[in-house]
Amino acid sequence: MLGICRGRRKFLAASLTVLCIPAITWLYLFAGSFEDGKPVSLSPLESQPHSPRYAAAGQRERESLEVRVREVEEENRALRRQLSLAQGRAPAHRRGNHNKTYSMEEGTGDSENLRAGIVAGNSSECGQQPVVEKCETIHVAIVCAGYNASRDVVTLVKSVLFHRRNPLHFHLIADSIAEQILATLFQTWMVPAVRVDFYNADELKSEVSWIPNKHYSGIYGLMKLVLTKTLPANLERVIVLDTDITFATDIAELWAVFHKFKGQQVLGLVENQSDWYLGNLWKNHRPWPALGRGYNTGVILLLLDKLRKMKWEQMWRLTAERELMGMLSTSLADQDIFNAVIKQNPFLVYQLPCFWNVQLSDHTRSEQCYRDVSDLKVIHWNSPKKLRVKNKHVEFFRNLYLTFLEYDGNLLRRELFGCPSEADVNSENLQKQLSELDEDDLCYEFRRERFTVHRTHLYFLHYEYEPASDNTDVTLVAQLSMDRKSVIQLDLASTKKAMIVPAFETLRYRLSFPKSKAELLSMLDMGTLFTFRYHVWTKGHAPTNFAKWRTATTPYRVEWEADFEPYVVVRRDCPEYDRRFVGFGWNKVAHIMELDAQEYEFIVLPNAYMIHMPHAPSFDITKFRSNKQYRICLKTLKEEFQQDMSRRYGFAALKYLTAENNS
Repeated sequence: MLGICRGRRKFLAASLTVLCIPAITWLYLFAGSFEDGKPVSLSPLESQPHSPRYAAAGQRERESLEVRVREVEEENRALRRQLSLAQGRAPAHRRGNHNKTYSMEEGTGDSENLRAGIVAGNSSECGQQPVVEKCETIHVAIVCAGYNASRDVVTLVKSVLFHRRNPLHFHLIADSIAEQILATLFQTWMVPAVRVDFYNADELKSEVSWIPNKHYSGIYGLMKLVLTKTLPANLERVIVLDTDITFATDIAELWAVFHKFKGQQVLGLVENQSDWYLGNLWKNHRPWPALGRGYNTGVILLLLDKLRKMKWEQMWRLTAERELMGMLSTSLADQDIFNAVIKQNPFLVYQLPCFWNVQLSDHTRSEQCYRDVSDLKVIHWNSPKKLRVKNKHVEFFRNLYLTFLEYDGNLLRRELFGCPSEADVNSENLQKQLSELDEDDLCYEFRRERFTVHRTHLYFLHYEYEPASDNTDVTLVAQLSMDRKSVIQLDLASTKKAMIVPAFETLRYRLSFPKSKAELLSMLDMGTLFTFRYHVWTKGHAPTNFAKWRTATTPYRVEWEADFEPYVVVRRDCPEYDRRFVGFGWNKVAHIMELDAQEYEFIVLPNAYMIHMPHAPSFDITKFRSNKQYRICLKTLKEEFQQDMSRRYGFAALKYLTAENNS
């Protein structure tokens, strides 16, 4: 009995040590990221050494810290090995439930062992430690086509980037729409140690278009079958993901599983968690052939080099042709064909623990993959209903997904510790511009924003653009009725005109939008609507002359006045907004001033209007109201802008200074 108690104490001590070491490591890293009480950022947007001495000191600090981290990691691995041995020696009745559902290979198990890259199984394998090298590049392939997929894949990518500690290389099989959207996003995102290559999905259609498919993913749902042919010939292995995946752990843990493949195993897959392939969901349900419950292809580990040697292309094509003679079409796209091949060749598969693909479609066994939600590693929203599926932990899963959906991707622009990324011209230019700024300037954050490149997600909503033949097309940037084409009447294409859309507001959160000018005027008289900001900032829209607009039937011209900031429709080649004005204050004012300086005419549209709806105050307007330094910096920027205007436009710009002084 005494021996058992001692064993328990040792096991408990080892367990506590393993739990404490990551926390100590994190605290050490956190403390090491401060110098003289100030944070030393590793972000490419913030790490600007002030002098060679500072750079040298920083380099020594990083090297010293890196050595210490490696020592701590080695100690951590040794303690995990000790813990594994302690578990192996523990009495059988104290080892916990090692049945099929919860064992390391089939369920949750000891997630720390997997993080360390230790081969799961019996204790005799503890000496094998297939780990991922610190700066080893992890390759990820994703089929992504259309507007919806381009949104979903960003949430997936953010969840991967959030946890990752290795360089990543994304291989995106995309149509022209998704490629345009995502290429712009990644170029402006500028995340270090991330490379993205695109492969034209439209050119691959002929490879799979002969396969009838009932799945909602359409023809793109079959393109994983041709990855061995599509991806570079020198790429040996890749993780393949659906776009509706969310990672809850470092993807390097999954990459490490490749080391466990043996013999002819070339596919890493999680067992399907629904009864689909058992054929008992409804009367006369006839699925494609599969091994037992079959496998889900939302997460796949592919050993590309071995698959090519096995003539994978020929293998899956012959299987598909044979099965289609009786099945007529696929129901689950590539998954049906993968399973039919595996049915004939079960030796191809290494079965992944099911927490690597927790499938959240209705009526699945996903809850058997984990004892606690913290055990899971990959969430797969593989139901057409997506976030509306039924699961007792669905709120947790939904909140995790929404966290990454709403996460500011700019926060992921951090350098990998100890893994220098390839030089990027845009990033280097940005660093040079930022290094020329004075960080002690109280308005540093404002000045820094002028050079910050914000990530851009084009066409976030469905968009089909066909240029107008008469060159009168309009870009919609606010609520604007498209049946008013004053664009032609006022010859906007060949003249310098800024068409003013009169702005109104309501204090009600629910409003029936007026369908005509007459209805709007009635609501204005009843007090349901007001002229925009009349009770807070009258000068901003007063020159629109709302009294004249009430009876106007034709466009009329108004003159610029100080602090004028209307909403306008202008040509694409108009002056851009001045980037020094970010947050709250003077962005529209400065733009309208620039338009006036370039002799644009301000024309009020008589039958167009827009309505501002109430919303919570922005973070920046709160700072403007409560922070005196914020207001001082804004005043400084205004003065600098007016000086720049004087240099650009000379004597003509004096009226702006005069108007400002008189206002």
